[in-house]
Amino acid sequence: MLLQPFFTIDLRVLRRIVLMTTFIALSACSANKEETKEERVPNIIFILSDDLSWGDLGCYGQDKIKTPNIDRIAKEGVKFLNAYAGSTVCAPSRSSLMQGLHQGHARVRGNSYQSYRESLQEEDYTVARLLQEAGYRTGLFGKWGLSLENQPGIPNKMGFDEFFGYLNQRQAHTYYPEFLYHNQDKVFFPGNKNHYEYENYSKASTYDEEGKVIPNGIEDPSSAVYSFDIINEKALDFVKENKDQPFFLYLANTVPHGPLIVPDLGEYKDKDWPIQHKEWAAMVSRMDREVGSLMDVLDSLGLDDDTIIFFASDNGNSSQGYEKRYLDIQEGPTLSDFFKHRSPTRGQKSNEYNGGFHVPAMVRWPGKIRAGTVSDHIWAFWDFLPTAADLAGVPSPTFIDGISILPTLTGQGEQIAHEYLYWEHKQNQAVRFGDYYAHKANGGKLELYNLITDPQQQNDISDENKDLVEKIDKMMADAHRPSDVWPSPGETEEAFNKRMEKQNIPKRPNNVGHY
Repeated sequence: MLLQPFFTIDLRVLRRIVLMTTFIALSACSANKEETKEERVPNIIFILSDDLSWGDLGCYGQDKIKTPNIDRIAKEGVKFLNAYAGSTVCAPSRSSLMQGLHQGHARVRGNSYQSYRESLQEEDYTVARLLQEAGYRTGLFGKWGLSLENQPGIPNKMGFDEFFGYLNQRQAHTYYPEFLYHNQDKVFFPGNKNHYEYENYSKASTYDEEGKVIPNGIEDPSSAVYSFDIINEKALDFVKENKDQPFFLYLANTVPHGPLIVPDLGEYKDKDWPIQHKEWAAMVSRMDREVGSLMDVLDSLGLDDDTIIFFASDNGNSSQGYEKRYLDIQEGPTLSDFFKHRSPTRGQKSNEYNGGFHVPAMVRWPGKIRAGTVSDHIWAFWDFLPTAADLAGVPSPTFIDGISILPTLTGQGEQIAHEYLYWEHKQNQAVRFGDYYAHKANGGKLELYNLITDPQQQNDISDENKDLVEKIDKMMADAHRPSDVWPSPGETEEAFNKRMEKQNIPKRPNNVGHY
């Protein structure tokens, strides 16, 4: 008699307990999901173009070349007016980007010296290694330029889980290469035949009536593989394969670096333009198309809001050297004259005036960066590493030169500014200090310009600003750390060789053509 009521009550209590437990568990699960969503670190993509000039994009004033997808990054994010590359040529610029160090401290400070290509070393720390340690899956697709296959700085030893592309800068001059690397293995393309030989890729190829290229040294173009296309295809595969975890994609495209060649001229086929202008425009638009494909994949995978995209060029105004093979045959306007794509300041690739470092750059992160922002914040490639650290929620190394630009991107927090930016190249030095730009050729007299009133840097005002010259001279001296590969500014070759002998460093081999 006593058991029945007791048992009935117990069932009711038990039911309530079960319901309450379930409710609490569901609430906790929901809270954890919300917390996870809030705490999710963003995927990070850095798209680097090779030799793109300041004005090659619609968002920077171009009206002949169509770039709607890259323009979208600026339209839906922030466009920078004072962004600077790591250097004025390829390899050192990439060293500064990867290491978070300016060219007074970075490992690689030139494409080569006396036919020797320097490599990153095992002790060098990279943004890829930082993000790998933070739990990111890391991938590099495109041109590395910071080691050869027999050197220690190959991508897989520098923090990249996956690599597909070029190691050597010279190999990257062939858009129909004999092979590319997948990690440390060579992937050969038999259909590319002999185009990779200098006598073929150094000469302009022809195009048929449909605007399709017939590459020199390739009998059947339909079996050929254009490196840019397969590199971007592999990059999309990387995104799809890593959609469920944070990833860092470094997409180091080689276009529109010469020699100029493109599978088809696309919408520019029937333009009344010189062929080199059609090629340049088609290469830039082909890159834009692939940027669009990448953004479409992010959207289809539901990753758009969780991904921040950086886009920039690796150095300032492109060289006119790519045009010589055309202009020697037929005179005409240069690419710069035709597209009017020079930056607003004097300088170009391979020299050290402002335009050699000044690059187009933009960043997009839906919901975090206010769309349509235009920023005049002064920053450089070595700021990317600490910015990535902030994005990943991990401490930034103390031995770098960079400063995170995350406050500028999101509008949250106080943005710390550089006192100055510093570069050196071929023993020449340069400093951006507020409105001023200083240039010193190999230990010579410092030239000083006001970039605001004299963007072409034609009026040297150093004689009227002795105190400022003295201050910038000290900046240059403080920023430079001697290298055991490149002579210091003002150092003679004889003095450099004696310094190497004193340090027991033998003469480096000629490896400029090695892969």
